[in-house]
Amino acid sequence: MNQDKTVKPHAKRKHSSIWRLLPYIKPHLSLLLASIVLVIFVNAAELLQPYILQIIIDDHLRLGAMTETLTPIIWLGLAYLGCVATSSLLQVGQALLMAKLGQNTLMQIRREVFRHILHMPMKILDRYSSGRLITRATNDVETLNELFAEVMVNLIRDVLLLIGIAVMMLIIDWQLALVAFVTTPLIALVTILIRTKLRKNFVVLKQLIGMINGFVAENIAGMRLVQIFCREKAKMKEFDQLNDDYCKRTLIQIKLNSVMRPMMEVINNLGIVLLIWFGLRGLTEGTLQIGVLYAFTSYIRRFFEPINDLAEKYSSIQSAAVSADRIYELLDQNEELEDLEDGKPLPALNGHVEFKNVWFAYEEGEWVLRDVSFVLEPGQSAAIVGATGAGKSTIISLMLRFYDIQKGSILLDGMDIREHKLSDLRRQIAIVLQDVFLFSGSIAENIRLGDDQIDDDQIAEALKMSYADAFIRRLSKRMSTRVTERGSTFSAGQRQLLSFARAIARKPSIFILDEATANIDTETEQLIQQSIEQVTSQCTTIIIAHRLSTIRHCDQILVMHDGKLSEIGSHEQLLARHGRYAELYKAQFSD
Repeated sequence: MNQDKTVKPHAKRKHSSIWRLLPYIKPHLSLLLASIVLVIFVNAAELLQPYILQIIIDDHLRLGAMTETLTPIIWLGLAYLGCVATSSLLQVGQALLMAKLGQNTLMQIRREVFRHILHMPMKILDRYSSGRLITRATNDVETLNELFAEVMVNLIRDVLLLIGIAVMMLIIDWQLALVAFVTTPLIALVTILIRTKLRKNFVVLKQLIGMINGFVAENIAGMRLVQIFCREKAKMKEFDQLNDDYCKRTLIQIKLNSVMRPMMEVINNLGIVLLIWFGLRGLTEGTLQIGVLYAFTSYIRRFFEPINDLAEKYSSIQSAAVSADRIYELLDQNEELEDLEDGKPLPALNGHVEFKNVWFAYEEGEWVLRDVSFVLEPGQSAAIVGATGAGKSTIISLMLRFYDIQKGSILLDGMDIREHKLSDLRRQIAIVLQDVFLFSGSIAENIRLGDDQIDDDQIAEALKMSYADAFIRRLSKRMSTRVTERGSTFSAGQRQLLSFARAIARKPSIFILDEATANIDTETEQLIQQSIEQVTSQCTTIIIAHRLSTIRHCDQILVMHDGKLSEIGSHEQLLARHGRYAELYKAQFSD
C-alpha cells in the first residue's frame, strides 16, 4: 500500500494558490465584468431601501410633518418596491453568470490536471499512490467548484455592499457611522485567530481523504486476495483507523465553524446596542432625527449580513485554498513532464536494436543494469531470461523511455532514442504485458485506443492474427461487445488474446512480450505461440519469459544475472556452454 504513514501539513506558502486561478478566469473576463455590473445595480437597489424609508419617516410621517396628500408616500413606496424587485431579479442573473464562469473555469482546471497526469513520467508516478492522484483530480477540483458556485457568487456582492453601506452611513451621519464601525477590529481579530487553525486542519483533512481514496481503490482492486487470505478483519481495522482520524478532523472543523458564527452575532448585536445608545442621546438632545437612526439601524444590520455571510463562507475559502495548493503542488512538477513531440521525427524503423554500455538505477547509486551491451538484427527474435530482479523488465521500460539511462546509449537503427520524439518511438514499439488492462468500452475501442488511423478492417485482421476472433464470433455483438471495468467478464486467456490483437493492430517495428503467457492455460498459450510465429516474421521480437520451453525457437537468448548480461546465444549454444542458462533449464526440466 503506497501511502504516507504520517500526515503533515504542507510548508506554509507566501501566497495562496487561489490567486493562481486568475489566469483561468481571464478568458471569461466578460462574464466577470457583466456580473460586477449587475452586482453594482443590486447593491444600489438595496442601499436605497433604508434611505427611502428615512425620507418617509422624517419628511412625511414624523409629528408636525404630515402632508395633506399621500401621493409622495405612495410614490416613495412604489420606489421602495421597485428597488426590492430589481435587487431580486438581478441577483438571479448575477448568480447564473458566476455559475457559468465557475463551470467554464473548472472545466479547464480539470482538463489541465488530467493532461498533467497523462504526461507525468514513471519515476514521478511511482511516488504517488492512485488515491492521491484521484483526490487531486476529483475531490480537490470539486472543492474549487464550491468556491465558484457558492463563494464567488456572493463574495463580490458582499464586498461591494460593505463598501456601499459604509459610504451611505458616512454621507448621512459620519459621527454615527464611526460608532457603528467600532466593532470592526473585533471582527478582524476573530477571523485572524480562527484562520490559522482552519487552514491547518483542512490540510490534514485533504491528505486523509486522499489516503482513504487510495486505500479503498487498492483494496477493491485486490479484493480477491483479501478474501482468499481472509484478511477482511485486518483491512477493516486499517480502514477504521483512517476513518476515525478523518472523523476527528471533521469534528474539529465543525467546532471551529460553530464558534465563528455565534461570535459574529454577538459582535453584531454589540454594534447595534452602541448605535442605539448613542442615537438615543442624539434624539433627546434634538441633534438626530428618528428616520436617520432607523436608517442606521437598518444599515448596521445589513452591514453585518455580508460579514456573517463571509464568515460562514470562510471555511469554504480556506478549503478551496488548500485544494488549490494541492492541485498546484501537482501541476508545479512540470520540469520533467514528458513532451511527446519534442525531438526529431523518427522514420519507420527496420528493427535494429542496440544497447551500448547501458547503466541504469531507479535510485542514485543502486544500479539495476550494469554495463549491458547487445545487438538485435531486424527481424530477429530474442528472449530475455533470468531470476526475478535481474533487470529483464527494466530493459523494456528503458526502450520505451519510461525512464532515461544514466550511462551509455540505446540505439534503434543506429539512432539514439533520446534524440527523437516519444510519440514516434512508442508508436513503433508494441508491448503485451502479463497483467492485461482493458478499459471500459467496446472490444473495438479497446483495440483502437483512440487511434483513428486503425479502421475496423485492421481490427478484424488483428483479431484474426491473434486468434481472438474464435471467441469473439460467439458474442452476440462481436467487436461492439461492451467490456466491463478491467475486462472482468472475460477469462485471463481471452483478455490476453485481446491484448495481442491490440499490439498487432499497430503493425509495430518492434514487438515485445513481457511474461505474456505466464497466467494462461495451455490451449491459449498454443494459440499465442502460433500468433507470435506470424508476427515475428514481420518485425523484431523481444520476449521476456520464465518458462524456457516457450523461447527455445528464439534466434538469441539474453541471460541476465544481477543486472549484468551474463550470457548470449541460441538455445543450443547456451546449453552447450553449461553456464547459467543451462542451470536454469535443468532446474525447470530436471524431471
